[in-house]
Amino acid sequence: MLVSPAYAQAAGGAGAGFAQFVPLILIFAIMYFLLIRPQQKKVKEHAAMVEAVRRGDQIVTQGGIIGKVSKVGAEGSNEVEVEIAKDVKVRIVKTTIAQVMNKTEPAK
Repeated sequence: MLVSPAYAQAAGGAGAGFAQFVPLILIFAIMYFLLIRPQQKKVKEHAAMVEAVRRGDQIVTQGGIIGKVSKVGAEGSNEVEVEIAKDVKVRIVKTTIAQVMNKTEPAK
């Protein structure tokens, strides 16, 4: 007998190849529902929060600066002017807003 047992067992069915990918597919599905999907939801919520910022809101930037929005840029602009102390105003990029602490009521 010159044929090794490994060659004799290699003749498997076509379903054996697909069965090897089932654990990989399950791992990807678990990763999607536990990591990717919640992160996408968080990004959408942050984008909605940033777009809803208006004059008078008190915000916290990612750098930890607390200030009051004194001017919101034009519709296509991504800048906001924030007053961090009396007569001290800085321009920041909207995406660096980490949290809106106090929202103002919309104008009537």
